[in-house]
Parts: sequence; C-alpha cells; structure tokens
Amino acid sequence: MVTTMLAKKPLTPRLIDALKPPRKLVWDATVPGFAVRVTDNGAKSFVLVTRFPGSSNPTARAIGKVGAITLEDARALGREWLKLVAAGQDPAQVQQEAERETLAAICEEFLRREGPRLRSADWLRSTLGRLVLPELGSRPVATIRRSEIIRLLDGIEDRCGPVMANRTLAVLGRVLNWHAGRSDDYSSPIVRGMARRKEVARDRILTDDELRAIWSAPASEPVYSAFVRFLLLTAARRNEVAEMRWSELSGTDWTLPAARNKTGQELVRPLSGAALAILAELPHLGDWIFTRTGNAPLSGLARFKIELDLASGTQGWTYHDLRRTSRSLMSRAGVSSDHAERCLGHVIGGIRGTYDRHAYQDEMKLAYEKLATLIAGIVDPQPNVVAIRG
Repeated sequence: MVTTMLAKKPLTPRLIDALKPPRKLVWDATVPGFAVRVTDNGAKSFVLVTRFPGSSNPTARAIGKVGAITLEDARALGREWLKLVAAGQDPAQVQQEAERETLAAICEEFLRREGPRLRSADWLRSTLGRLVLPELGSRPVATIRRSEIIRLLDGIEDRCGPVMANRTLAVLGRVLNWHAGRSDDYSSPIVRGMARRKEVARDRILTDDELRAIWSAPASEPVYSAFVRFLLLTAARRNEVAEMRWSELSGTDWTLPAARNKTGQELVRPLSGAALAILAELPHLGDWIFTRTGNAPLSGLARFKIELDLASGTQGWTYHDLRRTSRSLMSRAGVSSDHAERCLGHVIGGIRGTYDRHAYQDEMKLAYEKLATLIAGIVDPQPNVVAIRG
C-alpha cells in the first residue's frame, strides 16, 4: 500500500536525503502532482502523478532517479509534462519522437546538407566531434538546456581557453539555429550574452630565439618534432599536415586534395629539400605520414605541445602562429607577396584571380627553398669566419 504525505512545503535536496522507507510518495508544493517516490528498499525517484492521455485515472510516471537528475531539472521536466498533457499530448510519445532527433544526428544532417557549401566544414566536424558530441551527442536536441551548454562551455574554457569556448558556442549555435529553421516547435537555447569574450585577432610570430628553441628542443616523440618542423617549412595548416598521407606525395610535390583544403580547391606544394629530408627520415607504418601506430594520424598534440613548451622555454604560441611565422619569414627572405600567399594556399581574388591561371609552381618551389634557407640560418647560425693568410 502506498502512503502519501500532503504537500506542505517545497521539496529540498536535504529533505529528500532524509527520507526513509517504507514505501511512500512525498509531494512537492511547487509543481502540482510532482513527488518523490520512496520504495521499501530505500530507492528514490522523481515522479509526476496526473491523468495522462489515454488513462481514465491519475497514474504515476517516473521522471528520473534521484541523483541521476537534479531536483531543479526534474521539476522543470514535470512542468513540461503538465503543459503537454494540458495540450492533449502524451509526454512518452513526445519523448520517443525527440529521441530520434539527437544532437549527434542533427549535426550529421547539418554537415551532410550544408557541409559541401562550407569552407570550414572539416573544422566544424572536428570541433563538434572533440568538444560537444562526447558530452551531449546522445541527447535528444529538444531536451538540451541552456544551463547544460553553459557548463559545457565552462569546461572548454578551463581546458582550452575562452576563445575556443567562444568558437564552440558559435559552431553549436549555427547548428541549432539551422535545426530551428527546419522545425515547427524547436527553439534554440542559445541566447545573447553566453559568449565568454570578444575574440581578438592574433598577431603572434616567433622570434628567432623562440624559433631556434622550438626547433632544437629535445622531444619525447620524434614524430611530433618532425611534425612541428614540417609545419614551419611548409606554412601549412595543422590538420593539413597532421592528416597528410604518403599517397598525396608525387616526386617532390605534395598535393593537398580539395576535400582537405579550407578553400575547397586542390593545392600542389613543391616541397623544399629540407622538407623532403624530414619525410625521408619518417618510417612507413601505413598511409599516414605523421603517425605513431600507422592506424591513425598523430594524436595527443596538446600533450606534446605542453612538453615542447617546457623543453624549449617558449610558451604562448599556437600552431597557427607557426604558419604566420613562416609567412613573415618568406617576406624577410625576399619572397614576393603573391608567391608567399600561393604557398599558404590562399585564393587570389578579384580580376587577377579570375584571369591569371598560371600555376606558379617554379615560383613556389623557390619560395619554399628561400624559407628553408632562412630557417636553417636561424636554427644553426654559422659565424662569418674569414681565414687570414700570411
């Protein structure tokens, strides 16, 4: 037999913790029909007692176990259920429909439909896969609350900094707004004021001393050391190098497929002798070039970078700062702006970009060689010694 207590005051976590068997329902004064159910063995769960559609009598349905869901969230869900019942909808059926629309499924559909038109599709997929979906991907998108997104962003800010939290918020907001535009009743929980801070464009480049320290620092993982040096010698993006395959090489040329290029165009980079020398020292463990196992690209970049920072005494730089450094070094080495921009894979716009279809392979090859020569002079400076013959 179920004993009940009249709702005299709102439930609190402390009151719920103090509840003991035998079996009973303890009502909440805040939400009609909302209660905590205690079983004979002491198990506790939040329930809602009301006349659900299709039922002639009030029945109790479990909202969630105490501890698995907070009192605040259980109350909010109870209120939502009451609204659905008042509108003649069964919360169980609504929940089943929502479960078919998980955040992971919505993200995949967004990338399938919109990805081919987005230059940043690979970066969007990577950001969602690394920072969002592991925590929220299995959740029905309609059940994800603003407070949960705030907690997600807090964790990202603690681990990766406020700028990355800001970018993740922008990515997630883009997906959820897209979904809202295709749904009759979904509204994104993201609102103004959730961003951590305004992003400021970086202008960091490595000094010669920092470049020398990073290049020469002992590395616990030789493949990672080669990865960093190759980034500097090619001015390529981090993921372009990290996911590089042996099959993309032909002679002295590295062809970046259009699918992996942010611009969506194929890019042929004629590698310098120094860059080719780095590749020649790497073992062939599979099709991946920068890999430890042969089964996947080099992982653990954040951990290796921390080790490199400590070993080199250089901090406060990002992988993109290496790309900016290489571009600056090209100018310092006398490479024309046009040729340097093509080495970076930037699209030349305007009339010149439309009518100038020259591939500039010879010019790019010379630019990379000048870059390699300048880097060699920085990391291993040779004194100008002139022998005096007497």
